Amino acid sequence: MAQNQRDELVFVPLGGVGEIGMNMGAYGFGPERSRKWIVVDCGVSFGGPDLPGIELIMANPEFLEERADDVLALILTHSHEDHYGAVLDLWPGFEKPVYCTPFTAAMLAAKRAGDGIVENVDITIMRPGQPFDVGPFTIEAINVAHSIPESNALLISTPIGRVLHTGDWKLDPTPVVNAPTDFARLQAIGEESSTPLALVCDSTNAMKEGESPSEAEVAANLETLIANAPNRVAVTTFASNVGRVVSIVRAAEKAGRQVVLSGRSLHRIMGIAKELGMLEGLPPLLDQDAYRTLPRNKIVLICTGSQGEARAAIARIARGDHPVIELNAGDRMIFSSWAIPGNEREVIDIQNLLIDKGVEIITQNDGLVHVTGHPRRGELQKLYSWVKPQVLVPVHGEPAHLLAHAKLGREAGIPNVIDARNGDMVRLFPEPLAFPAEVRTGELYLDGLVLCTPEESGVKGRRRLSFGGHVVVSLCVGGNGQIVSGPDLVVEGLPETEDESITDLVEDTIAGVLKSMPAKRRSDTEVLNSALFKAIRNEVNAYWGRKPNVSVFVHRV
Repeated sequence: MAQNQRDELVFVPLGGVGEIGMNMGAYGFGPERSRKWIVVDCGVSFGGPDLPGIELIMANPEFLEERADDVLALILTHSHEDHYGAVLDLWPGFEKPVYCTPFTAAMLAAKRAGDGIVENVDITIMRPGQPFDVGPFTIEAINVAHSIPESNALLISTPIGRVLHTGDWKLDPTPVVNAPTDFARLQAIGEESSTPLALVCDSTNAMKEGESPSEAEVAANLETLIANAPNRVAVTTFASNVGRVVSIVRAAEKAGRQVVLSGRSLHRIMGIAKELGMLEGLPPLLDQDAYRTLPRNKIVLICTGSQGEARAAIARIARGDHPVIELNAGDRMIFSSWAIPGNEREVIDIQNLLIDKGVEIITQNDGLVHVTGHPRRGELQKLYSWVKPQVLVPVHGEPAHLLAHAKLGREAGIPNVIDARNGDMVRLFPEPLAFPAEVRTGELYLDGLVLCTPEESGVKGRRRLSFGGHVVVSLCVGGNGQIVSGPDLVVEGLPETEDESITDLVEDTIAGVLKSMPAKRRSDTEVLNSALFKAIRNEVNAYWGRKPNVSVFVHRV
């Protein structure tokens, strides 16, 4: 990017643009050499089968660390893991304030206590409709409907231009618990023409026509399904979807049933909702210990595990190893959720286990028991017409989502539509333009308790071990070439059949190498090590068709 001394408003996506999850973006204002920065969101994504042992992935904040003196604050749009899950891992080192709503602040405190995290962050509470200043930025939170309480878009104003950063949102006029999207404020933003506006906008459902159904429609369907169930009803949903849980509780109350919660995250989040007054007027929620004391037709179970997590309540119930709860033939199980891409197999496996027990399974394929928290194309078009952006930057999506969103924006006549990816430097004002791959980005893995780069994590070695197993040989050789002890052998992860033994094959190979080598050559540990390594790999490959991982330790005594 050319050196200059004029004020610019720029956007740098560090995560979440070109992928789902790990959302983190930086906004900079001022001349390039003295630019001040704010960060919006600091989320995680989740490791899959291709990353054995890795649970969480987060954006590498190296770009921000290099400018730490000019980074002023972190602002959180809401408390879904993909937007706030990395805060306690990445932000304490910056020692800068975190702005968020009371619900998000409580979620951070609960996460810190539950995970035993020592580091803390400086929280400043923000509220919709109450602008605040951070350096050269004026920031206003605007309430939007989403699948977790207190979700916000952010209006970020500077002397040369404004940005509406939508976060996750939808146009739901009848949400449950959550306040509806502030249509009036969004429309007013479009009428304020003092400075031009850029829209940095959620693309998750940009490939779907129409408008997303309301949470109230799901509530009505759940009420019917719970009222006409002959026996137990169990429902699994995202623990953070307080509105959905409230809908289930209200439906249970109308049907004369009591509600039992099972799952730590459900208890934690509903405890926060109660403290903040979101559960006023609802009957008490019972712990799982009450489950066996209630008649089958007088109970609704709400449990964790909607994504097929092996240790969550519904997975344990399906396997029959939950200490308190069981489901039997004739009971009804509602999956009031959708499987995040990559989790489909685990969810289907749980459903099949329940089906084998005679449990009736109801999913979104059977009726409207779940709705998205993100806008479809019709909602995006309404937002364009309200806020009248001069610039559109699609974010929060994979390439197909971003492409569809960009095309929709161009069809709507937005003058500048910028196709951005993680690491691009996007100049919003003046003269909108993207500078691809201007910023070095990457990922950090949370590997157990260790935060590390992919290169440091050892994941490549784990993949090799998972594919090829491991053969370990250890022996001691004297100066005269005689074997003093060993060879000791460990074979892990290779096939052993009744007719053929790879262990025997390796033992024979080692014996053959030792017998064929003169004593003088055996006394050279490097030569012996190399010979054993090559022979074992080649012989096992000839038999098995795969090259194993081989470690040989030759010690000279």
